[in-house]
Amino acid sequence: MIPQRIVLASAAGLVSALLLGACGSSNDNASGTSPGSAAPVVTAASDPATSAPAAGGNSGSGNMAATAMVRAKAMKGMSSVVTDDKGMTLYRYGRDRPAPSKWTCAGSCTQTWMPVIVDDSVQTSGVKKSLLGTVHRNGMKQLTLAGWPLYRYVGDTKAGLMNGQGKDNEWYAITPSGGNSVMTG
Repeated sequence: MIPQRIVLASAAGLVSALLLGACGSSNDNASGTSPGSAAPVVTAASDPATSAPAAGGNSGSGNMAATAMVRAKAMKGMSSVVTDDKGMTLYRYGRDRPAPSKWTCAGSCTQTWMPVIVDDSVQTSGVKKSLLGTVHRNGMKQLTLAGWPLYRYVGDTKAGLMNGQGKDNEWYAITPSGGNSVMTG
């Protein structure tokens, strides 16, 4: 029984690595406001404390990240960025739209870029609460900052990492005002 679990866990890890490489730049163009858009489904993430509860629908469509707090954090060599309650960097996607808030990362895109899902109220530290909002995402609420839907990058495996910064020239850590984070002198 245990050898089967090890083999299954190893196979799952290998498949995940291959999918990450294959979908790093792929993006489904489903719209956050389109009733026919692909429904991202919550699956087990590596950190159960940051995963949203499972949702029904199209299985295998992606991951979600949940948070109850956002905070501004100074990063070495970068402008100040926004992190979640676990200290994980939050990102915005250049193909999304802030006014009105509209997400476009769906399907396989959410395997790499996990939408940040919230229940109701979100605590803030260094981020103006008035800039926070939500956009509906198939029955859930995706957190927005200055209208931009927020995501976590699967390649950030611990707090303080910014491995998603500048990916595909479309993914950037978000600043407390909603802008793209940039390198500092």
